[in-house]
Amino acid sequence: MYVPALWPAVLGALLAFAHAKPTRTVSLSRRAPESPAFVSVEGSDFVVNGAPLKFVGTNAYWLHTLSETDLDKTLADIAAADIKVVRTWAFNNVREIPNEGTWFQMIKNGNITLNEGPNGLQKLDKLVELAEKHGIYLILSLTNNWNPEGADEGTTTGANNTPLPRNSLSNDYGGMDTYIREFGLDTHDLFYTDNSLVSAFKDYASHIAKRYCKSTSVFSWELANDPRCNSTIPSGSCNPKDITRWHADISETIRSVDTNHLISSGAGGFYCADCPKLFPQLPPAPPPQVSPAPGSTANRRRSTRRFLTKAKVLRDRLEARKKTRNAKRNVSGGGVAIRGRWAATATRRQEDFNDVGPGFDGTYGVDSEDILNSPNMDFGSVQYFPDQNNYAPADPNLSPFENIVQQGNEWIQQHAQTAQDFGKPVTLDAFGLVTQQNAPSFVPFNAASAPFGTDAFVTNEQQTQAYESWIDTGLSGGLSGVVQYQWGQEGLTPSAGTPITTTTGSTGIDTPTGATGVSPNDGYSINGVGRQDVVDVIAEGNQRFG
Repeated sequence: MYVPALWPAVLGALLAFAHAKPTRTVSLSRRAPESPAFVSVEGSDFVVNGAPLKFVGTNAYWLHTLSETDLDKTLADIAAADIKVVRTWAFNNVREIPNEGTWFQMIKNGNITLNEGPNGLQKLDKLVELAEKHGIYLILSLTNNWNPEGADEGTTTGANNTPLPRNSLSNDYGGMDTYIREFGLDTHDLFYTDNSLVSAFKDYASHIAKRYCKSTSVFSWELANDPRCNSTIPSGSCNPKDITRWHADISETIRSVDTNHLISSGAGGFYCADCPKLFPQLPPAPPPQVSPAPGSTANRRRSTRRFLTKAKVLRDRLEARKKTRNAKRNVSGGGVAIRGRWAATATRRQEDFNDVGPGFDGTYGVDSEDILNSPNMDFGSVQYFPDQNNYAPADPNLSPFENIVQQGNEWIQQHAQTAQDFGKPVTLDAFGLVTQQNAPSFVPFNAASAPFGTDAFVTNEQQTQAYESWIDTGLSGGLSGVVQYQWGQEGLTPSAGTPITTTTGSTGIDTPTGATGVSPNDGYSINGVGRQDVVDVIAEGNQRFG
């Protein structure tokens, strides 16, 4: 197995926590797929053709914008890396019909125009067809939380303020705020509650689900990428129950037209500890496993399912700090400050420690436990983007880089526990770190330009170290899948109407004559120096766990 050369010794001690495999439970699936070739759920496992499925996948939101030739090449290269699951966008909304390029829906003045043509949903048809050819399952996301003003018209900019073509960034395919603007609304949270808007989104979601309900290359329907109360349009009076209720409503609509495919949220995994629940009834705890040998601590306690509390978050955090303090007594660490986010003083850290923070207190308007517990949600989702979100106060015993890695592992472990508690699979469906190489191209999800320098980001080697750690923690600890963000593809053909741009000398990529294009980069693409290291970590993760 690949072992990073500069992995700090202390992190080995930090990851020594035992990863007890969740108890297998009776299936809670409400589905009856037509064939075992569809992915289904048994307890907290995915199953396909009668066999458990664990995976390390990748994100490539831009796939449906490619030419057929480039799409076929990209999927072939992904499959060659032992990747079987790809998460991608199944939406492409505009407010005006573009002169060229792909679009699926025009949303204008509260009216919807669906594009069934060769530059519309037929592009998605081809993606589904070629995915089946290459043995790839698609997690298809139906909308995006993020969509800055004008992004769906192609006014975004990348490195050095260079204008980017439409569909270059993950947030310029239209999303929730496109609906908000064109339905004459003024706060982001109305996407979840306005009857006319919800009805319009249901029409799109059910149309897409029905279109591919017979396709075994579709892994699941993801309701939205990172749904939450706030976005590029501010929130009004958003309540976590509003977002949970929306998930229950949309998932029921999809289930009514497609009983073959799984449904998940796509949310970032944020908790709302101690919040009242829309779906408060937990499934019964599974029976204990076979009695352990005398003196063993394994399986000593019966699993007691319960919703997360703030008290438990603080207890777990205190215990983790004790472990790291002991591990660090004779070990010194190094690292870089990620955009200054972890540069707080020791005094401030102690103050922050007494607050569970936005990852757990409902700040984002998301209650992942309540969403997962709703009737038609088959599995849970979580994301980890430390360059954009604050998950916990920094541990003063750790260096900045160690904090990023350790907080990721703790976030993953918490969601693995949620999978066990609710008896459903949970996937880490997007995780990423911006490298110094990618910093000039980094565009946050709620922005339309790339304003950052290079010094405050990780090296390529640190990125690889972190990815290996999170993959191992996730799949050995109880998650059913982890999905890296994002795939980078070279050797493509630049052409008008696609987001494929010409290779520059800075990427370090050699491409065949006549195929000098590279896939889009919003700061997370693995193209360039270090690409093969990330591909190797993904492939080795699949060989170990798949």
